[in-house]
Amino acid sequence: MKESLLVDKYGRQLNYLRLSVTDRCNFRCYYCMPEEGIDFAKRKDLMTFDEMLQLSTIFCNLGISKIRITGGEPFVRHGIMPFLHQLSGVEGLQEITVTSNGTLSARYQAELLSMGIRKINISLDSLDAQRFHYITRRDSFDSVYNGVFRLLDAGFDVKLNCVVADNKNIQDIIPFIELTKNYPLSVRFLEEMPFNGSDGTQVLSSWDYKKIYHYISEHYTDINRLISDANSTSVNYKISGYQGSFGIIPSFSRTFCGTCNRIRLSATGELRTCLYGPPVTNLRNLLRKGASVADTGQEILNAVALRQRDGYAAEALSNNSVNTSMSALGG
Repeated sequence: MKESLLVDKYGRQLNYLRLSVTDRCNFRCYYCMPEEGIDFAKRKDLMTFDEMLQLSTIFCNLGISKIRITGGEPFVRHGIMPFLHQLSGVEGLQEITVTSNGTLSARYQAELLSMGIRKINISLDSLDAQRFHYITRRDSFDSVYNGVFRLLDAGFDVKLNCVVADNKNIQDIIPFIELTKNYPLSVRFLEEMPFNGSDGTQVLSSWDYKKIYHYISEHYTDINRLISDANSTSVNYKISGYQGSFGIIPSFSRTFCGTCNRIRLSATGELRTCLYGPPVTNLRNLLRKGASVADTGQEILNAVALRQRDGYAAEALSNNSVNTSMSALGG
């Protein structure tokens, strides 16, 4: 693997791009956007798939080796599969992964496998249909839940992402871990974050990563910590004798900033070097003004060079990005 040219002033190499292909979603999860939705981007403001492919190629030339496709819900955008076929052929790109809410991904599973896309993250915040409906404001539990096992049966590496919050799904934590007993799943519990598209007055859950682990440790005595990748955002564990594993992501506490190797590109071309910070440039605008490959690459390098030390420093530069919907940020 060649060394990434994307190195910030703290010596962190970036080789992982989170690429949002749409801000639209067929769910209305309370922690992501209001029930009435958000002001979705107009079609003309979204990057075209050609623009995304051009920028992905530039990123890979600079050292990006992994791209995660996010949204919104990626599979609601028409044309996503032909784009993924093209993306899979980009030189230097070693891995494409996908994050989905699970309602549409199952229908594309054979095609995804044919492209070598085997890792998929499914957002699933409850194993109870009623609580699922309360959280997502949609009655789709059965299709999502059953789709998880269809993906496993087809040979996908499946991770389940569960946002933990007071009075929402605490009673689901242990059932999620029990799901890893007989299935090779990885369940990750995430702290709630403020990116819900609200006015910022919503009180966040008190369940931080320490409280989540303490709760789990009260139910199990045979928890084994796993050795994780150096850039992992989750601290990972396994119950003795269980097939799968679980992890805890301190997404709001931001304890992993020192090893963060990610950069984010929204569906409208906004580049963020930190989820908590403001956009540092708009690459869609740059392309539409006729910028060359070299100039676009230099813009990206300049943005990375100014990357903040951590999420708190980045947030201090932002007036309102923490109240922006996660659907618009791209996760």
